[in-house]
Amino acid sequence: MKLAIVSTWPPRRCGLASFAAWLRAGLSDARHGPLPVVAVSKRPGEFPYGPEVIFEIVQEDPESYREAARLLNQAAVDAVLLQHEYGIYGGQDGRMVLELASELEVPLITTAHTVRSEPTPGQREVLSRLAYRSERVVVMARRAVTLMESVYGVPASKTVPIPHGVPAPPPARRVRELRRTLGARGRVLLMTLGLLGPGKGIELALEAVALARKKCPEILYLVIGATHPGELAYRGEAYREALVRRTEALGLEEHVRFINRYLDEDEVLAHMAAADIYITPYPGREQISSGTLAFAVGLGRPVISTPYAYAEELLSRGAGVLVPFGDAEAMARAIEELATDPSLREAVSERAARVGATMGWPRVARQYAALVAGLQETRTAHVEVKADVPSLRSR
Repeated sequence: MKLAIVSTWPPRRCGLASFAAWLRAGLSDARHGPLPVVAVSKRPGEFPYGPEVIFEIVQEDPESYREAARLLNQAAVDAVLLQHEYGIYGGQDGRMVLELASELEVPLITTAHTVRSEPTPGQREVLSRLAYRSERVVVMARRAVTLMESVYGVPASKTVPIPHGVPAPPPARRVRELRRTLGARGRVLLMTLGLLGPGKGIELALEAVALARKKCPEILYLVIGATHPGELAYRGEAYREALVRRTEALGLEEHVRFINRYLDEDEVLAHMAAADIYITPYPGREQISSGTLAFAVGLGRPVISTPYAYAEELLSRGAGVLVPFGDAEAMARAIEELATDPSLREAVSERAARVGATMGWPRVARQYAALVAGLQETRTAHVEVKADVPSLRSR
C-alpha cells in the first residue's frame, strides 16, 4: 500500500506538522510502503525539508496545488491523506486546497482538524466541497460526525471518527530528572503546554491558581511554549507580557512560571509526563481536537479542563475534571481537590491511562490503513461487478 500525505511539515512549528509526522511514523512502523509527503509552505524554500518531501505547495500559489495533484497522480499512490486546518491553505478561507482536490485522480481522505459549529459561509463552502471531493473525512471526535452532517451536509456514512494519536511515554528516569530541573521537588506541578496565544485561556487558569494557592501553597503552574508565530508576527509578545503583568498583580511570582521556548515532540512528552495535573482552560466551546489534551490523557495525566467539545468527549469517562467556561472558582476547587488528595490524582490518572491506551499512534495508524484498505476493496468489488454485467448488445 502506497500512501501520500499533504500537510504542513517539520521543521515548521505547528501542531498540524507534528500530527502529520507522527501519523507517517506510525504508518512507517506498520510497513505500509513509501510514504511521500507534499509539504505546505508560506513561501518557496522556507524550510529545509527531508528527502520524504517530494513537492512543496506554496500557500498562495494556485498553480502549485494543481502541480502537486498532477505529481501525486503520476506517483500512483493508493490514497492521499490530506490534513485540513484553517489558515494553512491559500485563498479566502483556504479555498486553494480545492485546486488540488479537484485535480486529484486518486482517492482522497481528508482529516478535518477543526469542525466549526458556526462557520462563516466561506468556511462552510470550502469544507463541504473538500468533503465532497473526498472518499472519506476523518474527524477526531464523534460530535464532529454530527456537525459534518448537520452543518456541512456531509452524510454520516462518509465521516469516520479516528482518535488523535498519542506517542509512547518517555523513560521514567528522564521524567524524574526533568522534575528536578523544573524545581518541582515538594511541589504539585500544574501545566499548560503549547504555542501561546489569546485562544489558550491562560487568564482563567491564573485566576484559579490565585484562589487555590491559599489552600495549596505548594502548587506551581508552568505555562510552557513559545508565542504562536501568527501572534508574534501580528502583536509581538504583547499577550505574553500582559499575562506576566497579571501574574505579578495577583502576587503569583512563586506559583507561576512562563517558559518561552518551543519544545520538540520528545520534550513535549517529557514535560507533560512530569506534570501532576494538566490544565486546558480554553475559552471556545467549538474546539473539536487538541493534541496536548490527547497527549495528557494518553500519558495518564489527570486533567482539569473547560468543557469544549473535544474535552467533553475525551474526559467523559472520568479521565479528568470539567469546569464551566470562565469560572475561576470552579477551576480553583478542582485544583484544590486534586492537589491535596494524591489518591484521587492516582485514581483519575488510572482512568486517563485506560482511555489513552486506545490512542497509541501504532493503533491509530492501523485505523487509517484499514480505512484505505476498505476503500480499495470496495472499489475493486465495484469494478468486478461492472465487469460481470453482460452487455445489452450480447442479448
